[in-house]
Order: sequence, then C-alpha cells, then structure tokens
Amino acid sequence: MKRTLIFFGASAFVTILFYTLTSSKGADGDCTDETLLMDSVACPQHVTTPMVPERYELFGEKMPLERLDVYESFDREIVSNTFGHTNTILAIKRSRKYFPIIEPILKENGIPDDFKYLAVAESVLSATVRSGKDAVGFWQFLEATGKENGLEINDEVDERCDVIKSTKAACKMLRKSYESLGSWALVAAAYNGGQARAHKNMSRQQQNYFYDILWTEETARYIFRIAAIKLIMSNPGVFGFDVKESDCYRMPNMRKITVDGTIEDIAQFALDNETTYKSIREYNPWLRQNKLTNIRKKTYEILIPDLTRR
Repeated sequence: MKRTLIFFGASAFVTILFYTLTSSKGADGDCTDETLLMDSVACPQHVTTPMVPERYELFGEKMPLERLDVYESFDREIVSNTFGHTNTILAIKRSRKYFPIIEPILKENGIPDDFKYLAVAESVLSATVRSGKDAVGFWQFLEATGKENGLEINDEVDERCDVIKSTKAACKMLRKSYESLGSWALVAAAYNGGQARAHKNMSRQQQNYFYDILWTEETARYIFRIAAIKLIMSNPGVFGFDVKESDCYRMPNMRKITVDGTIEDIAQFALDNETTYKSIREYNPWLRQNKLTNIRKKTYEILIPDLTRR
C-alpha cells in the first residue's frame, strides 16, 4: 500500500511539473513553450538581414538595383555568402596572400580589378581545387581551355595551379571575350556558361544587356554571387566578419631557383636546396610528380619558401 501511494505521489509531481513547464513563459515572455522543456536550450538567436546598397557597380558597370528582380537576386547572394561562414572567412584570409599577385596582372592586361572576385567565386583562391567537371586551379580552367590559353598541362606539369601563369591565361581569355561581347557582365556570364551559350541567349532573346537576358540559374546567380563576394570582402566588419590582419595568410619570403634541365628526383632536389619535398610541392603546386623530365629544356622557376612565421 505504501509503495502504491509513493508511486502515485511521484506521478502526480511529474505531471504537475510538466504542466508548469509547458504552460509558462520566460521572464521576458520571449521564449517558446518548447524551449522551456529543456534548460540547455537558449532562446533563438536574433538574425538580421544583411545590408543591400542602393547603388552598386560590378566590373565598372552599374547594377540596376532599382529593378525588383535585380535587387532580389543580389540580396539572395548577399545572404547566402554572409552566412556561408567557412568559405567567406577563408576567402578573406587568403586574399591577403593572393590578391597582391593577381591585382597587378589584371591591371597590366586591362581587366577590371573586380575580376579577382571571380577567382574567389571559382576556387575560394585555392590552387589545387578540382571541380566535378575536372576544372582545376584558381581560375578553374578545363584542360582544353587552359591549353588554348597558353598553359602547359601534362603528367608532370599543370600550370593551372600556378597563380601567376593561370591569371595571365585568364586575362587573355577575358580580353578576347570582351572584344566579342562588349560588356564585362556578359564576359563573366560567358566565363561560367560558355561563349557559345552567351551568344545563343543573346540572339534568341534579342537582348545584349546581361540583366535583360534569361540565363540558367547557375549563370544568373554567378554574377550576383561575384557582386556579393566583392561587397562582403570589401566591408567584412559590416557583415560580421571580424578577421584581424594578423590572422590573414601571407606569402612567405621565397628563393627562386631557375631550372632548365631535368630533375630526376624532386625530393633529393629539395634536400640539396635545404628544404623539403612537402614545401616544394605546396609552394609550386604546378608540379605534379616527384620528377621534372623537361625534354624540351624549358626554363622553370621553382620557389623555395622560408616558412618562418613573422
């Protein structure tokens, strides 16, 4: 009998406690009933929508943000890239390492500076990233496209992974595309979807203004993504990215060794030059093997990094 009373007493206590928790509000009345069931769950965070500027330019061309469709598309990519924390933070950190190399090459070739953000959209500034379609490197060249634009690609060398040579090749491709299309926004669209498709869309729809053409979703979002990346990376603090300069990546001091013959063993070559195979492969990502046959006796520059952190 006593055990029965204890059981019913405990059951009544649990029932009253459950009812109290599920019918009460927090002190501020802000939390949901469900939240109070678990004392380890806090109130939801307060998320605000990121800023969309009233006026904006990309590649030196005005974006028509007075149009509802353009505004909404831009807003979508700002939201997506603001809350895509990993890639955005990595892009900010890597930009201090690679933008000082990319920017002067773009300028020298008459390409708008904003195209450095296209490289971010393509690869998050990673030398060795490979897409599902086998596009490789900073500018995500397919093998055939890379070779068409002067890059060496074979079993031992892949210059798509060389930031200087691949950026020069990208400039060549972008300049040629601009001469055909006459608009940098269209050039970027063609970079994503191909020249033939860009011309086909323009002809079929009888339009030559990027924002008046119906593109595939990927290409349509691509331009706005580049614009959003530019906006966020130019104003990281405004969008909640507190990345200190000391936290950003830097290119180390380098020694350059000129090679115009065969390297039979790059690991031994590294030891002979007081470094490691790992360092040579990481800072010369265009090297693909443990040797450089170099039958044609081309001249290559191999970088030897000083990895001391300063």
